[in-house]
Amino acid sequence: MDKFIVSARKYRPQTFDTVVGQSHITTTLKNAISHNQLAHAFLFCGPRGVGKTTCARILAKTINCENIQPNGEACDTCVSCRTFNEGTSLNIHELDAASNNSVDDIRSLIEQVRFAPQMGQYKVYIIDEVHMLSSSAFNAFLKTLEEPPSYAIFILATTEKHKILPTILSRCQIFDFKRITINDTVEHLQEIVDKEELKAEKPALQVIAQKSEGCMRDALSIMDKIVSFTNGELTYQNTLEHLNILDADYFFKLLDAMQQQDLATGMLLFDDINRKGFEGDMVLNAMAEFFRNLLVCKDERVANLLEVVESFKDRYIAAAKKTSASYIISALNVLNEAEIGFKAARNKRLHVELAIIKLTYLQQAIDLADKKKVVEKAKAVQFRALKPVEIKEQTEGTRNKVQETSGAKLLVEEPQQKIEGSRYKEQEPKTNVQTPSVSVPKPSSPGLKGGLSKLREKIAAESNNAANQQRDLDEEGLKIAWQEYILKLKAAAKHSVVSIFEMMEYRIKSPVDFEVVVSGAIQAGFLKQEKTSLLLHVQSFFKNPNINIHVELIEDPEDDTPIERPLTVREQFQLMAEKYPLVKELRDRLGMQLD
Repeated sequence: MDKFIVSARKYRPQTFDTVVGQSHITTTLKNAISHNQLAHAFLFCGPRGVGKTTCARILAKTINCENIQPNGEACDTCVSCRTFNEGTSLNIHELDAASNNSVDDIRSLIEQVRFAPQMGQYKVYIIDEVHMLSSSAFNAFLKTLEEPPSYAIFILATTEKHKILPTILSRCQIFDFKRITINDTVEHLQEIVDKEELKAEKPALQVIAQKSEGCMRDALSIMDKIVSFTNGELTYQNTLEHLNILDADYFFKLLDAMQQQDLATGMLLFDDINRKGFEGDMVLNAMAEFFRNLLVCKDERVANLLEVVESFKDRYIAAAKKTSASYIISALNVLNEAEIGFKAARNKRLHVELAIIKLTYLQQAIDLADKKKVVEKAKAVQFRALKPVEIKEQTEGTRNKVQETSGAKLLVEEPQQKIEGSRYKEQEPKTNVQTPSVSVPKPSSPGLKGGLSKLREKIAAESNNAANQQRDLDEEGLKIAWQEYILKLKAAAKHSVVSIFEMMEYRIKSPVDFEVVVSGAIQAGFLKQEKTSLLLHVQSFFKNPNINIHVELIEDPEDDTPIERPLTVREQFQLMAEKYPLVKELRDRLGMQLD
């Protein structure tokens, strides 16, 4: 039985061309070798599992090759290449700085640098996880790193570049490795699957690539596990099951239920997800990612940010067209708040269900908010000035001109031959808009004097009629207004406020003043919240804007019951001495004192 070798080691790249997703680095290194412009120190930095150590080994192998190819690759046939492939080359030294991070380890390395290579042109020193070196070890390494022998090349590799001293960074040629894209990862996995003669669905490989987050080593490790789990057959479903990932199909069904405001279907879908063992925070996170993908699909310019299985791309685009951007953004806000508060929630399942309930009726809330904006906008439009509209009417030698400006009608007479006050006919406005008082300028023509005086008398009479409609406070009317306001509170589902208002007492102090009696801070707090709304309601009921409200607070009687305090040590001893005199005698004989 052959010994099993994991794919990450078995298919580790041996040439620059086989390195996946780092062409910007491999091309630079090949050009440097071809033009003989090699630096004496390199720093390879980037995420885990993207090829830093692999590129360092390929570089060490290539620069010692006896027959470098025109494209800058090693020949793989000379003695140096064969010894390197077998792991017996003396020209390459690897040091793990995580376990060899002291000054003595660096001094030992410096001692080895003094000896020239027995075969080949260069001695290469690869220091992995170099950020783990201590500050003293870095300082001991500075001089050798700055001026090494001509045959020595140092390659430092790290995942945390910010932890390396600036004095080290300034002595190295820095190469930043990037995360491997999903497409590159899928292509590489497909090549390995073909070589191993395995059965694999492309969606399964895409899920593995997404889960690896740009790390090729993680992707190969995941694939090895699933191959062992499924006996050599990679399918989309068993990949989801093995990686404990929620299928996006659940969220498409949830979205349909939410758009139809079908709460029962949404709750049943979450129950199915919960039975499969997915935690609530995972559901919220996956749902937020789903809505993020929908938002990405709304604009073609950012469609390349959609990293999902290809079979779902069309469904995402179709769902995004049906869903408004305002709904998606509001849903993301709800899910973000739910995810933040998940840890503090005692009932985790109920917390997630509440988020689903909010999302189900979210569209209704958005529609109500939009209607409110439309109403407010319409109210604002009513106060805009309208263009003057002239309506001309001929009556017995008199022509009347009606000029409308912002809801107020001003009647101006223009005499043709003779003005007769008895023939003047008052025209009632046909609209229900309340007409504010209008100051009439004095006419420049003396012939208009009689008509304008009648107009002033008419406006004064209308103002007196409006004032006469106002009512003063009375017991019966105030009782009806109070009960109507309680009904408004019930309609607004403010049940706690309703019970408080039913307990309150009120009385009339003057024709335009009434007083509400509250007992305690709780009733006062509720009345403070509703005071303005209550006053406007009473003023509207009596059609009297001069009505005022007063509050009388009756404090709760204080409890005069004395509070027992604990006895001091001295008082306790005195009680004990009175009951047991021998205790006091014993204290006196021993000369003891109380603290």
